[in-house]
Amino acid sequence: MSTTKFRWGIIGLGSIANQFATGLQSVPDAELTAVASRTQDKADAFGEKHGAAKRYGSYQELAADPDVDAVYIATPHPMHAEDSILCLESGKAVLTEKPFTVNAAQARATIEAARANNVFLMEAMWTRFFPVMAKVRELIAAEAIGDLRIVQADFGFRAGVNPESRLFNAALGGGALLDVGSYCLSLASMLLGAPEQITGVAEIGETGIDEQNGILLRCAEGRIALLSSAVRTNTPQEATLIGTAGRIHIPSPWWKPSKLVLTRDGQETETLDLPYTGNGYNYQAVEVAECVRAGKTESSVMPQDESLRIMETMDALRSQWGLTYPMER
Repeated sequence: MSTTKFRWGIIGLGSIANQFATGLQSVPDAELTAVASRTQDKADAFGEKHGAAKRYGSYQELAADPDVDAVYIATPHPMHAEDSILCLESGKAVLTEKPFTVNAAQARATIEAARANNVFLMEAMWTRFFPVMAKVRELIAAEAIGDLRIVQADFGFRAGVNPESRLFNAALGGGALLDVGSYCLSLASMLLGAPEQITGVAEIGETGIDEQNGILLRCAEGRIALLSSAVRTNTPQEATLIGTAGRIHIPSPWWKPSKLVLTRDGQETETLDLPYTGNGYNYQAVEVAECVRAGKTESSVMPQDESLRIMETMDALRSQWGLTYPMER
């Protein structure tokens, strides 16, 4: 562990930013140095709550601050690319909340900015960094369940329709796919790689966003992912990885996973307890700091090209559904 504090800034001070700021408190060598909002009052209140000494009423001021090592982008989906690029062009390492961007074109532009400026960039797919997911990668690599053939995953909840909320407002990139379907697609991508065939169906609601969807992906060597997500339907919120010699069940993969169930053919079922520390958001912060200090410009756990590929998959699905957002028209 470094004795020098890794200095964070946060742009966009909503609920997810509160979670991330709380997570930083569990990282001994991390410091929340600066926060920025569109309004000074909100920046002051957030900074007071979380102990940030610098509180800016504009994103540009934070991006220009020489005392910030990395910036967490927690603005609404359509602003991710613009706000990330602002910081990247200022030489700041960037952790961008999922979904990485609204579409693949924005993702490419963001990655290009990172590479042009030789600075770190990563999508904040926080679930990848929990001990449970590290164990999943280890078990799959060791062929603990044989050859992985099928990934089943769902993430759905029932929210009340509010046309102005980020979940139901198309202008904010609303809908199940970007908000929670991205988790399922990221899991499938992590385990199966790039899809060779993409098929999906969706129910488009009265506000013009996908209220629920079903996704079928065929990947290399005939491996398959069966995924679903929803913002108007409660689902079990679980994942099952099925191999030729067993399966792995993750009861709660998306919200602070702490155990998995391993079933190997001909053996007793095992429940593996894999507790996490802090509130879970700390793990991705640690990854960013370790990568930056090692001189890396991306993470091997959440590579930039993979984030782009996931956005391309979501673009392909939305094309099938006839779903575009106002900023794309």
